[in-house]
Amino acid sequence: MISRVLVANRGEIARRVFRTCRDLGIGTVAVHSDADANAPFVRDADVAVRLPGNAPGDTYLRGDLVIEAARAAGADAIHPGYGFLSENADFARQVEAAGLTWIGPTPESIEAMGSKIRAKQIMGDAGVPILEVDLDGISPDEFPLLVKASAGGGGRGMRVVESLDQLDGELAKAKAEAQSAFGDGTVFVEPYLPTARHVEVQVLADTHGRVWVVGDRDCSIQRRHQKVVEEAPAPDLSDKARTTLHIAARAAAEAVGYRGAGTVEFLVDGDRVYFLEMNTRLQVEHPVTECVTGLDLVAWQLSIAEGAALQGNAPEPSGHAVEVRLYAEDPADDWAPQTGTVRAFDVEGVAFENPRAYGVRVDSGVEAGSEVGIHYDAMLAKIIAYGPDRRAALRMLDGALRNARVHGVRTNAALLRAILTDEEFTAARVHTALLNERLDAWMTPSDDRADRKAALAAAIGEATQTAAAARVLSRMPAAWRNVPSQPRVRRYGDHEVAYEQRGGRLVSSWLDGVSVVDARGDTVVLADGAVRETYRLTMGEGVVDVDGPHGPVSLEVVPTFVDPADVVAEGSLLAPMPAAVTDVAVEAGQKVAKGDTVVVLEAMKMQHTITAPTDGVVGELAVSAGQQVEAGAVLAVIEEAE
Repeated sequence: MISRVLVANRGEIARRVFRTCRDLGIGTVAVHSDADANAPFVRDADVAVRLPGNAPGDTYLRGDLVIEAARAAGADAIHPGYGFLSENADFARQVEAAGLTWIGPTPESIEAMGSKIRAKQIMGDAGVPILEVDLDGISPDEFPLLVKASAGGGGRGMRVVESLDQLDGELAKAKAEAQSAFGDGTVFVEPYLPTARHVEVQVLADTHGRVWVVGDRDCSIQRRHQKVVEEAPAPDLSDKARTTLHIAARAAAEAVGYRGAGTVEFLVDGDRVYFLEMNTRLQVEHPVTECVTGLDLVAWQLSIAEGAALQGNAPEPSGHAVEVRLYAEDPADDWAPQTGTVRAFDVEGVAFENPRAYGVRVDSGVEAGSEVGIHYDAMLAKIIAYGPDRRAALRMLDGALRNARVHGVRTNAALLRAILTDEEFTAARVHTALLNERLDAWMTPSDDRADRKAALAAAIGEATQTAAAARVLSRMPAAWRNVPSQPRVRRYGDHEVAYEQRGGRLVSSWLDGVSVVDARGDTVVLADGAVRETYRLTMGEGVVDVDGPHGPVSLEVVPTFVDPADVVAEGSLLAPMPAAVTDVAVEAGQKVAKGDTVVVLEAMKMQHTITAPTDGVVGELAVSAGQQVEAGAVLAVIEEAE
C-alpha cells in the first residue's frame, strides 16, 4: 500500500492531489522552486523539499532531483500532476527503477500516446480518422495549418499558419516554445479546422485489462489553443458522434494497454470525428467529470496504482458541470499575463471536492498574499459549478464570478462572465473559433457609470479613513477647509473625483444622480436615484480595492506630484510584464519599420514579441538576450527617422 506520495508538480494540481491523499490517510510531500517557497501548495503538504532555482528546467523538470527529494522525504510513490514531467516516459522509468510507485500509465503507454505523432499513427492503424498533412510540396490552398508540440499540451508550442510564407517562422517559434515548456522541441503539422468542436473522453483503466469510458467533455472555448471553458457532458452532441467518440476512446486505451486516468481528445465536425491526441495524465478540466459522475479520479489513480480492479460499469453522468479557468491576464491588452501580489482572493465554494449537492467548487493555487511571478502558468484557479442542468450550472457559475473578490492582478473574470451569458454559448452553438468570432462582443467596454461610482466610493472612503487616522486635528471633519473654495479632487486613472465637506459630512456632485448616503470605516453607501449601493474598500499603497454590486474594481491612485525620474523618453518600448529577454532583433542606430520585431520576451512559458510602433531608428537599446527585466522597464527607444 502507498503510505506517502510526492507530487512532482505545483500550484492547484498539487493541492488537489494532497486533498485526496489527506482524505485517504496518505502522507504528502511537496517539491518547490525558490519562487514557490511560500506558495499555498507547499504549506498544504506534510513535508516539503526545495529544488534550488526558479526556471522549470532547473526545478520541476529535473527528474533526478525529484526522485532524490522523494527518497529524502520518505515517499514511496510519485504523482506527476499534469504538465512538467507527467508525460515523460523516461521519468516514469526512473521512478520505477528507484523502487517507487509511479501513479500513472506505463512508460510504454506514455511513449506510445505521449508522442502525438506516434499516437496518430497508432490510431490511424486502428481505423480511427486522423488529421494529417505532408509538408513536402505543400500548396497554398492547403492552408491554414496548425503547428503543434508533440510532447505537451496546454496550447504551448501551438501556432496557426495562414500562408506558406509564414510557415518557417511559425515552425521556429513553435519549436522554441515547446522546448521551453516540455524540454522537447519536436512539432508536427495538421490541417486547421477552425469551426470544429473540441471534445474529449475521460478513460480509466486498471491493470487487469478493464477500461471504463467515463463520459465526455466539451472544451471548444479556447484562446490561443488553450482551453478557457469546459463542461460535461458535452452539450448537443448527436448520438452517432457520442457513440463514435466513446468507441474510439476505448480503442485508444486498449491499443496501448493503458493504466490509470487518461483523456482521448477529438475534433468533432457534425457527425464526423477526428482523433487529435491522448493525454496520458489527469487533465486540468477533470473536475467537471468528477462532479457529474461522483468519482474522485485522483483516488482512482491511487487505487489503480496499488493494483485495484474496476468493478462493474462506469457511472452514468447526472446533471451538468461547467468549469472556467481564471487567469492572471489582461484580455484587453492582447492577453498579456499579469504579475504581482494577490491582495484578495475570495470565491465562495468548496475547495477541491465534488459538491455533495449542486454547488460551486474552487480549485485554486493562490490565496491572499500569494505572488504571481513570471516563471509559471498564469492560471489562478478553476471555478466549477454543478447543477441539475446546463442552464442552472451556467447561472450558478456566473453568480460565483460576479461575487468573487480578486484583487492585486488583472484577471479574465469579466470575459468569462460575458462568455457564460452569450447567446451563442448558452445555446450550445460552440466551436473552437467561437471566442475569436465573438471576442469583440464579449470585450465590450466596462460600464463607465459603474466604474465612476466605484471611484466616487473610493475617494469618499479614502477621505474618511484619512481623517479618522489623523494624529493631529483628528476632530476636524474630512475634507474640511477653513475658507471654502474649490472642491477636493482625488484622481484614479482617468477619473478625477471632486468632493467637498458640507455640514460635517462629505458630498459630491461629480456624478449626476448619485449621492453619498453614509461613509464609515471601510464601507461607503451611495444612492443612485432610488437605489442604494454598498461599497467595501481596502486601502493599499497607491491603490484602492473596491468591492461593490457591480463586481471588484482596483483603482490606482494618481499622485499629485510626479517624480521626474519616472518620466520616460517619447518612443520608449516598455516591458509589459516581468520577463526574460530571449532575443534582441535590432542594433542601436538601425532603421526599423512599423511592425518589425525589436525584442522577444518570455514570461509564463509564452513568448511575447515587442515590435516597433512606427517607422524610425533605434536610438537606444537597453537590454540584451538573457537579461531579466521588470514590468515597465525600458527595452528600447524608437526615434523618428529624419
